[in-house]
Amino acid sequence: MEAISIGLLGLGTVGSGVVKIIENHQDKLMHQVGCPVKVKKILVKDLNKERAVKIDNEKLTTDPDEILYDPEIDVIIEVMGGMKETKNYMIKALRNRKHIVTANKDLMAVHGSELLTIASENECDLFYEASVAGGIPILRSLVDGLASDRITKMMGIVNGTTNFILTKMSKHGSAYEEVLKEAQELGYAEADPTSDVEGLDAARKMAILATLGFSMKIDLDDVKVEGITRITEEDLRYGRQLGYTMKLIGIAHREGEKVDVSVQPTLLADTHPLASVQDEFNAVYVYGEAVGETMFYGPGAGSLPTATAVVSDLVGVLKNMRLGVTGKNAVTPQYKKQLKEPSEIYSKYFLRLHVRDEVGVFANITSIFSEHRVSFEKILQMPLKEKEYAEIVLVTHQASLQDYEEILVKLRDLQAVKTIESSYRVEGSANV
Repeated sequence: MEAISIGLLGLGTVGSGVVKIIENHQDKLMHQVGCPVKVKKILVKDLNKERAVKIDNEKLTTDPDEILYDPEIDVIIEVMGGMKETKNYMIKALRNRKHIVTANKDLMAVHGSELLTIASENECDLFYEASVAGGIPILRSLVDGLASDRITKMMGIVNGTTNFILTKMSKHGSAYEEVLKEAQELGYAEADPTSDVEGLDAARKMAILATLGFSMKIDLDDVKVEGITRITEEDLRYGRQLGYTMKLIGIAHREGEKVDVSVQPTLLADTHPLASVQDEFNAVYVYGEAVGETMFYGPGAGSLPTATAVVSDLVGVLKNMRLGVTGKNAVTPQYKKQLKEPSEIYSKYFLRLHVRDEVGVFANITSIFSEHRVSFEKILQMPLKEKEYAEIVLVTHQASLQDYEEILVKLRDLQAVKTIESSYRVEGSANV
């Protein structure tokens, strides 16, 4: 049968992986879709650049119109990244009735709803499995595998860079700056790591997961975000002592009709499955009313893992083309967005304070917690080098975010409290 032609926007790490898989897995693709699949044209910035994959120069172009307006190209794979320019390319492609597969989490988190609407209007598929968690098929699992269930919670490690950094800091006691430099040298972190270490990358992925999992349009601004840059060796040491492991965790939680979505450093009980996810690996824990608890684990980045997700989406598009059902996959959100108030968001918290080492100070601190009906699960008190001060470490029982924030305000106003050194969310109960 006649080959299906693909246009590729971008030939970097992921783009090179896509070319390798399409070329090396032709027999598998032929079996799946019933015809050859070929990459006809690839958009690049520099025609003469050395590349990780061997490509005929005639396939390369610096003119996007050679792909967007080519009537022989059926599907466009977007792996160039970026926002404004890339969005314009995708809109042009969709309006020219070309199906799209993308790995662009930033674009889908911010403009996904608009792009999916345009795709549906033009009877085109727009698939984006690779935008979240690299090679882990989490989006397809939510949309297809768990389609009959009602998802109540998604919780996961969805950024490999921060997980690599925290793993190294926890295992070797290394300082943040030292491990960040190593991550950059190994290619796990960008020269400007802000998006990763400040939690923005994970927040975009959680917005996509929450939108699909809850069938509710969750915007990036709805995600409460905090990064890992303030985590210290002392925090990790106390966490280990109390039976916890530090991870940057994204949580999307639905109770009734209301949801909350956040990304922040979290102390996980060592017994929690996510606590054992190390280095650059990702994992997502999904809770469903019917299925119970499921966990998806695998490489969250890299050329071939991410390219595998891209080409899997490509196979989905090609199957739909053969069946004549393209443009039918986009489902509008079922529920109106309702976000929880701070008084409705509950968690346990880790708190580390430096206080005056005087009689009655601890009683004053505990009275503030008692006013808000918040009790303690664990307490540590250690002397500091400054003899007149002591360090207190607390892990609370469940408390509302509103109560906890009010407690922090009152503690800062307490004369006996020198500093609030750190505060983190806690998940699970440690056995220590």
